[in-house]
Amino acid sequence: MIGRLNHVAIAVQDIEAATAVYRDTLGAEVTKAEPQPEHGVTVVFINLPNTKIELLEPLGEGSPIAKFLEKNPNGGIHHVCYEVDDIIAARDQMKAQGARVLGDGEPKIGAHGKPVLFLHPKDFCGTLTELEQA
Repeated sequence: MIGRLNHVAIAVQDIEAATAVYRDTLGAEVTKAEPQPEHGVTVVFINLPNTKIELLEPLGEGSPIAKFLEKNPNGGIHHVCYEVDDIIAARDQMKAQGARVLGDGEPKIGAHGKPVLFLHPKDFCGTLTELEQA
C-alpha cells in the first residue's frame, strides 16, 4: 500500500542554523523557510535525489514541534512520510487493521499542498508516521 518515502522530518531549535549545515556543509539544495501557521511550524525542505529531508522549527508556543523539542532539546527525527495513491483507502485499511489515525481522522492539507494524515507512533514501531496522497 505505501509508496515511496516522501520525506524524513527533523525537528530543530534553529532552522537557519540547521539549513546552513545541509546547504553549506553537505552541499544540499534547500528551499527557503516557509511558515506554516496552520500546522504551527516553519519548514525547509532539503531536496535529495531520492527523497527529501524536512526541517521543522516551532512556530508559536502551541506548536507540536515545541513540545517535541521540550523532550528532545537537541532536536531529532520527528516523523517519516510515505506516499499513498489514495489517502482515504489507506486510512480505512489502516483503521480496519487496528491502527490509530491522529486527530479527527480526516486528511488535512500538508506542507506540499496535498492531503495528509498522521498515524499513532505506538502502532508503528515507535515512529510517528505521515501518509501523503501521491
